[in-house]
Amino acid sequence: MSSGADVPSDAPDHCPGTQSDNAGKASACAGCPNQQLCATGPKGPDPAIALVRQKLADVRNKLLVLSGKGGVGKSTVTALLSRAMAHRNPDENFGVLDIDICGPSQPRVLGVLGEQVHQSGSGWSPVYIEDNLSLMSIGFLLGSPDDAIIWRGPKKNGMIRQFLTEVDWGQLDYLVLDTPPGTSDEHLSATTFLKGTDGSWGAVLVTTPQEVALLDVRKEISFCKKLAIPVVGVIENMSAFVCPKCTTETRIFPARTSGGGGGAEQMCIEMEVPYLGQLPLDPRLTKCCDEGKDFITEFPTSPAVVALEEIVTKVRQFFGDGKGERQ
Repeated sequence: MSSGADVPSDAPDHCPGTQSDNAGKASACAGCPNQQLCATGPKGPDPAIALVRQKLADVRNKLLVLSGKGGVGKSTVTALLSRAMAHRNPDENFGVLDIDICGPSQPRVLGVLGEQVHQSGSGWSPVYIEDNLSLMSIGFLLGSPDDAIIWRGPKKNGMIRQFLTEVDWGQLDYLVLDTPPGTSDEHLSATTFLKGTDGSWGAVLVTTPQEVALLDVRKEISFCKKLAIPVVGVIENMSAFVCPKCTTETRIFPARTSGGGGGAEQMCIEMEVPYLGQLPLDPRLTKCCDEGKDFITEFPTSPAVVALEEIVTKVRQFFGDGKGERQ
């Protein structure tokens, strides 16, 4: 059964839909692998959708950061985007929600590993990185960073529901969601809840230049199109190597476009989605992420920071033009 959808994408013709009183009982349901689930599952919309809408009423824009494959730097890009926007717009408020339940890396990357969240009458209070940048992650709820999260899908979905209904974000201009790789339970759960909220939303997709990563990000683009998630654009990460001594950029993967770009730019043309630009691989960035330092202020002249500024401009332009508003 497809989470959050009335009619599963693989349903037979004349499917009554998961919320129908005839779900799992109609003649069209005979032989469907989801028949028993639909017949016994709860009917009607998830009541948490209304709670999420109420809780996020003061959040203007929601930005999902997605990747088809692990290891492409999605969490790093999430931290860079949120920090860059917070630095550039000190009068606005930004939040990061880490819904990578099994691999929560934002507490370390953003330099607040070991912090604790506090609960009040209005819900959980996120941990503040800067005056206008806050973070919520399951990493704050673990006894040790080495603890493993060994949960099935429903429990992970319940944790995401709890994050979206019980965290007191206050007024936010942007809520950036760091997601796990792929197109699985966490993505369906977050999408279902965010679809019911007001304001704008969209997804940034992160890839690396090689074809093995592009094959998976194509699936992520298809996922967004099927679920009507506006695609802000694709970022090609680790496109070149920045020497930490002289800051000269060296191409790691063969260029595939006349402008020196990798395969992501051509893929965006083929799949008709925006291309946001390239982020080079800077070893100093890796060190800053491991130590929880702000790379943007530590190395403001790095080619990675220059490229990041252009990407942030395009992301904010997307929301400024109203492209993420619900139709």
